[in-house]
Amino acid sequence: VIVTGLATLMSVPFGLFTAIYLAEYGHGTKLAKAIQAMVDVMTGIPSIVAGLFAYAMFELIFGPGTRSGIAGAVALTVLMTPVVVRSSEEMLRLVPNELREASYALGVPKWKTIVKVVLPTAIAGIITGVVLAIARVIGETAPLLVTAGLAQGVNWNPFDGRMTTLPVFTYYQYVQPGVPPSNGQDRAWAAALVLIIIVMVLFTLARILAHVLKP
Repeated sequence: VIVTGLATLMSVPFGLFTAIYLAEYGHGTKLAKAIQAMVDVMTGIPSIVAGLFAYAMFELIFGPGTRSGIAGAVALTVLMTPVVVRSSEEMLRLVPNELREASYALGVPKWKTIVKVVLPTAIAGIITGVVLAIARVIGETAPLLVTAGLAQGVNWNPFDGRMTTLPVFTYYQYVQPGVPPSNGQDRAWAAALVLIIIVMVLFTLARILAHVLKP
């Protein structure tokens, strides 16, 4: 939850601002086309590549062998951001132009039109896209094996030391179940069930928020 939460805090604002630029300001400019091409490439990269990128970056900054929760969050951010950008951009483009034109006709600046008209109209779809992005990364194992590692105990500080995430815990309980192996396998299934429950709770909250915030 800590690692995924940090990834969400980093990827959602960046992805949303990028989507706003592409949908409201870019309109065929060279920069917008370059950003769209980069987002398309990032959408298809394997998760292990994102993990190796984060690992290499933190190793260059903090030295060899660095493992931490924040490094895992950076790896997940690389995977989440293109999903947030794509889903948010599509939702913003679905907002009827008549709403924008009516706002402009009343003398409202463009930035305020986006904040007061466009975003509230598209907020339900944006929230759903964010939850889809979280669900996309919450079960990732490969990048977190490389960046966050495996801790012997519970570490609540993502900036200091290794952190064992649920997907990594599930993996190790399955490949190294201990003696008797049935206990480790039971823990692996339990961790997988917890991940599914978390995703179900997230989708339920997203549906509730979308219904409440829908204009």
